[in-house]
Amino acid sequence: MSKFSLNLHEVIFSLSDALDLVGVDQIYHGKRVAYIAAECGKALNLDNDRLDDLFLAAILHDCGVSNTAIHTRLTNFEGKNIGNHCDKGADLLQKRPLLANLSDYILYHHTPWTELMGLDLSEAVKFGANCIYMADRIDILALNGLDSDPDILASREQIRKTIKAKAGRWFHYDLVDVFLNISASEAFWFSMQQVQNSGYASSWIQHNSVQEISFQDLKDIMLIFSHIVDAKSRYTAHHSEGVANLSRYLGELCNLSEYQCDKLELTGLLHDLGKLRVADKILDKPGKLTRAEYFIVQRHSFDTYDILKNITGFEDIAQWAAQHHERVDGSGYPYHNNSQDLSIEARIIAVADIFQALTQKRPYRDRFAPENILQELNKQSRAGLLDKGLVSMIESHFSECLQVAQWIDEAT
Repeated sequence: MSKFSLNLHEVIFSLSDALDLVGVDQIYHGKRVAYIAAECGKALNLDNDRLDDLFLAAILHDCGVSNTAIHTRLTNFEGKNIGNHCDKGADLLQKRPLLANLSDYILYHHTPWTELMGLDLSEAVKFGANCIYMADRIDILALNGLDSDPDILASREQIRKTIKAKAGRWFHYDLVDVFLNISASEAFWFSMQQVQNSGYASSWIQHNSVQEISFQDLKDIMLIFSHIVDAKSRYTAHHSEGVANLSRYLGELCNLSEYQCDKLELTGLLHDLGKLRVADKILDKPGKLTRAEYFIVQRHSFDTYDILKNITGFEDIAQWAAQHHERVDGSGYPYHNNSQDLSIEARIIAVADIFQALTQKRPYRDRFAPENILQELNKQSRAGLLDKGLVSMIESHFSECLQVAQWIDEAT
């Protein structure tokens, strides 16, 4: 089994960019919540292990949110009709050994202190979950304040007053007290606004050294994000997993090394991260997209690259994911790469993406019958869009490719 030398903090911080895209225009929410929570934790003299857990849980706190409709409801301070995103997020983390210890932080990050204090949880989890809840509501108040005045300092006193009023009911008294202390300075608010570009994030990343992570453990983390992406639309359930499985199978048929096949599988899981920025109504539109809507969709592979390029050790994965809509003749997007620019791995991801999508229904068409899938792939191959050798390989192993690409649909 392959091992990857990676900084886990860097991986999580970079992939959290995908979660931030769900807000479409209110980005970096997760990072600001992590900053606020960590600053409160530091002021309370939490040890480094608890601070790490708090920061990680805070940056991932909305991993159960995939669509913009739920995100919009969460921007209401009272948090009404927030859905079951806490349960979904906790379930995603519970299944991943490296992050399972954070699941209760996610599960209870919208639970008021008066309810939380009586639950059978460790004090660290209760306090951490409540800290994330408070930090989340602080950022929501700040975002809402910016709608009326672009200067964040204009709303800080109202934010402080609102949070103080919830002390003892929504939030632990100690958390409210420490927030009121650290938020008295202008620097707190300025740092919060630019946390994604400040040295705050880089210092946290550097706090964790590069470690050897097994392919399976890394895949478990990537599955969190593939599930978030695929849950954005009811039409794309398990699409990324199907692309990952088919990409790996094709890589093995091409006699690529185990390490390359592992990277192909990871690329398949991550290739559509940028789609989290696309509004639900565009992805689920039953008719033809307008020119403006199509331009928005075209951006998703670039946004995927913009996220993955920040992970040291993911250079190949970032490039292959960015190229999954490129075509051999140079007619694809977003770079208009051609045959000279596209590696066999990039070509595999591209054809696997098309193949798997054809097995599923979309809002504007029904799923393709097996014989029509082959017909469409051959049509695109003859037109110079797809690698002819790969399409020929798929034709020779069609039943196996079909099973690999849609096995999850058959099992559910």
